[in-house]
Amino acid sequence: MTTRRNLLLAATAIAATAIPLKPRLVQATDAVADFLFVQTAGAMTFDKAASKLTLEGIGTTTLLFSDRPESIAGDMDTKAFVPFWSKGKDSFLSDPPNADLSILEAGKLQQVVVVLENPELNGNDLTYTVKVVGGEMLEKGSGVSVFIDIIGMPLTPLSYAGVGKARIPTGGSLLASA
Repeated sequence: MTTRRNLLLAATAIAATAIPLKPRLVQATDAVADFLFVQTAGAMTFDKAASKLTLEGIGTTTLLFSDRPESIAGDMDTKAFVPFWSKGKDSFLSDPPNADLSILEAGKLQQVVVVLENPELNGNDLTYTVKVVGGEMLEKGSGVSVFIDIIGMPLTPLSYAGVGKARIPTGGSLLASA
């Protein structure tokens, strides 16, 4: 898990700097890529009886990126991510994703693998119904990152999520390294 987390952190750091070696604009296409998502929050609470995970102070954007061969990176508004959850025949609604929940509490990293379902955004809090698959879920924590498994979708999320729902930190273009 630590290696995967480090890989995901490195990929999001590269996406944030948006300095690819050989940038090229990715045009909308019928090709499909597998995208992963990262959400961050200031804190979390877990209601074990209801199986509800609440990400408190959720980031306004959800990062997204693909792996090789296209290496596409960008972000979308978190409020657009929730309705996006149920889009397409292979959506997260029909096949709930696994996620690595990383919680930094008292200087110690706690990792829990969960299945995410039923996202609900209420102001700055995002709540999921979860099934714990691995690890021990804390009742409370801070410094939270959620690494959400892949979903296949058209090569450019702009064509899938819709113009205005996806924002790219490089000024509006999806960049991919060649």
